[in-house]
Amino acid sequence: MRPDEINSQTYSEDNIRHVDDMEHIRLRAGMYIGRLGDGSQDDDGIYVLLKETIDNSIDEFNEGFGKRIDVNIIDNKIAEVRDYGRGIPLGKLTDVVSKLNTGGKFDNDTYIASVGLNGVGLKAVNALSIHFTARSHRDGQYREVKFSQGKLISDESGTTEEENGTYICFEPDESMFANYAFQNDFVEIRLRNYTYLNTNLAIYYNGHRIISRNGLEDLLNDRMTDPGLYPIVHLKGKDIEIAFTHTNQYGDEYYSFVNGQHTSQGGTHQSAFKEHIARTIKEFFGKNFDVQDVRNGMVASIAIKVIEPMFESQTKIKLGSLYMAPEKDKYGNPFSLSGVSVNKYVGDFIKLEVDNFLHKNPLVAETLLQKIQDSERERKAIAGVTKLARERSKKANLHNRKLRDCRFHLNDGKGKPEEEASCIFITEGDSASGSITKSRDVNTQAVFSLRGKPLNSYGLTKKVVYENEEFNLLQAALNIEDGIDGLRYNKVIVATDADVDGMHIRLLMITFFLQFFPDLIKKGHVFILQTPLFRVRNKKKTSYCYTEEERQKAIDKLGPNPEITRFKGLGEISPDEFRAFIGEGMRLEQVTLRKTDLVKELLAFYMGKNTMERQNFIIDNLVIEEDLAKEDFS
Repeated sequence: MRPDEINSQTYSEDNIRHVDDMEHIRLRAGMYIGRLGDGSQDDDGIYVLLKETIDNSIDEFNEGFGKRIDVNIIDNKIAEVRDYGRGIPLGKLTDVVSKLNTGGKFDNDTYIASVGLNGVGLKAVNALSIHFTARSHRDGQYREVKFSQGKLISDESGTTEEENGTYICFEPDESMFANYAFQNDFVEIRLRNYTYLNTNLAIYYNGHRIISRNGLEDLLNDRMTDPGLYPIVHLKGKDIEIAFTHTNQYGDEYYSFVNGQHTSQGGTHQSAFKEHIARTIKEFFGKNFDVQDVRNGMVASIAIKVIEPMFESQTKIKLGSLYMAPEKDKYGNPFSLSGVSVNKYVGDFIKLEVDNFLHKNPLVAETLLQKIQDSERERKAIAGVTKLARERSKKANLHNRKLRDCRFHLNDGKGKPEEEASCIFITEGDSASGSITKSRDVNTQAVFSLRGKPLNSYGLTKKVVYENEEFNLLQAALNIEDGIDGLRYNKVIVATDADVDGMHIRLLMITFFLQFFPDLIKKGHVFILQTPLFRVRNKKKTSYCYTEEERQKAIDKLGPNPEITRFKGLGEISPDEFRAFIGEGMRLEQVTLRKTDLVKELLAFYMGKNTMERQNFIIDNLVIEEDLAKEDFS
């Protein structure tokens, strides 16, 4: 039988089915919220659900209704959000939380500049929750609807003495988000971002008040891990706000927002800022500086408001809009994109305001000039090395000596889930890289193989990045020489053996990133791969254990005399086994960097030349196995 005959017989009316809105969201959750995850990473789906809920409350605040939002996380599982805005119209409450393409954001007379434009957010929260409650209070009346997995369970209404506003409570469905838990740090960072963009908005997180009086200036003060070389320049205009300073760190870092949404991957507004801030500074000094020298060490943030913004995916982390507001016909339909471009709007503001500021503040201008000149001198000092290094990296990439690439990359510009899932494993030696290479998803997972232990880069200048072949090739593979805007992988995963040498390599790699590409860590791109230490199995079942505690539980569960294997290195794990550790259940530990981490002091102690001091510290804090056995951990 020919293939076309088989297809004609098996493909019939019975193969055609229609799914309702809620079922479609559950079947294609990635379309709506990106990755699912368990909450261990800041881009996991449960945080998108929380964001979609809070976004509606923020829109109410921006329209002038309600100056407070209460957010509670109960037992790391259940999220509550209560605002004091106008409340969802009672007669449409059920539709607003359960029917796609339904909401007040389609009416520009109601919401002028909103993030939630597609009528999807709360519906996704509803569909992906095992318990979902929406209650609206309006003028002494209330209505409450309850759902489970998007299906209506109850609907009641009556009178109330509570203030106007909306209450949403949801518990993500553990069948979708296996073993999930909300992490306090990730939630708090998101809430602080809201307050930076909405000055004087009070968010009460589990009873603790979060508020910002100085907007983006507060954001930079909270995020900078190096002191500013001059006071933060903070400028506001109609629908735009910027803040910036320079530090002595390598590279530049940016935080960008649209209508209160953190666009972690930038977009047209961030690109416009980078272009015009460099141009304005060059024109102010009347010198043709290299833009790389102008931006080196810059820490900056930009927030704009756009009517009907276009993002590159439902998760809204990269702005695609070219124009501030499209022109419309009398029916409200866009017919022209001839409105002011985002690039021009941002550029005109920076040209006027930054130039005026520098003229009025000569001490800031003098410090800025000195920083640019210092960067220029260092760049020219390594110019020869840089040129040769680029040529070597191009040849190496052509011959694919160290990089086994994947098909999809973060900046392919197509806004596909595969781009968001792209990652690169940095491994030690041929055996480990071979196991991962044979096990990986060739669409989204790349492998970069180190040759032994990398150089300790602490205290060295960026010249070493180009002189050291491994660092040079890694920089080229990641495409971060000119900053992380061109980063090719969403996750940079250090995958080393779970032994002393493996831990040392992790530390050396983290030191490298902290020294020369701190923004890579600050933006949440660097991770450590957790691989199992033990395999415990009998004839019927196999358990992989990541800790001694998990090993003991597996032994107890499998019964007497199970076979126990201690993995000494990644190369010992077969490709078939490895596939389970880098797939859906992959355990990653995110490397974080905050102002309170005292990075310089930590690096100086652990990576500096104070060998005897470290040796004495180890001796003083050494706990041997016999001591552990005597400890009372109750």
